Amino acid sequence: MSDLFDGYERQYCELSANLSKKCSSASLVDGERKKQKISEIKAGLDDADSLIRKMDLEARVLQPNVKAVLLAKLREFKSDLNNLKSAVKRIESTNLNQAARDELLEAGMADTLKASANQKERLLMSTERLNTSSNRIRESRKVMLETEELGVSLLQDLHQQRQSLLRANDTLYGVDDNISRSKKIMTSISKRMDRNKWIIGLIVTILVIVIAVILCFKLSN
Repeated sequence: MSDLFDGYERQYCELSANLSKKCSSASLVDGERKKQKISEIKAGLDDADSLIRKMDLEARVLQPNVKAVLLAKLREFKSDLNNLKSAVKRIESTNLNQAARDELLEAGMADTLKASANQKERLLMSTERLNTSSNRIRESRKVMLETEELGVSLLQDLHQQRQSLLRANDTLYGVDDNISRSKKIMTSISKRMDRNKWIIGLIVTILVIVIAVILCFKLSN
């Protein structure tokens, strides 16, 4: 909803009601007083035209759902203004006597005032629908903000989980390095054991040969 549009709307409604009263008054006088009142009414109609243009410009920059409601309301305003312009033309084009003016007041102006009342009733209904739409927009915005907050919270949780996985990955790399070093150490120990076995076997063989030589020497003596 636009506060600026609301301000223009209030000004127009007040101006429209004032112009309706002036039209009723102008239809009851003659001569210079009538010309003066018609001049005042035309100036008021120009102001009303200006307000409608301002409301039209303001409505067209709003969100589509609000814009549609406001443009429908503007059509009501334009219709109301056209009725007022038609009433002024009827007042300008006639120079009736009192009886004719009474008939005009009872017929033409009564119709104009009735149409104006109907217009205002429709305007009130449009305003109520606009307020309902505004409430729905506020509710939708509230849900959107809550959804956005939930999304931010989920992103933060995912970031924390990613950091935990990175730390676990670093730990696994460290464990893998330790395992590799342990395998190298075990391989080195295994090679040393194999060498020691060969050395021990060689020593045992030499001892056996020595013992056999000694026994053969003793036996030959």
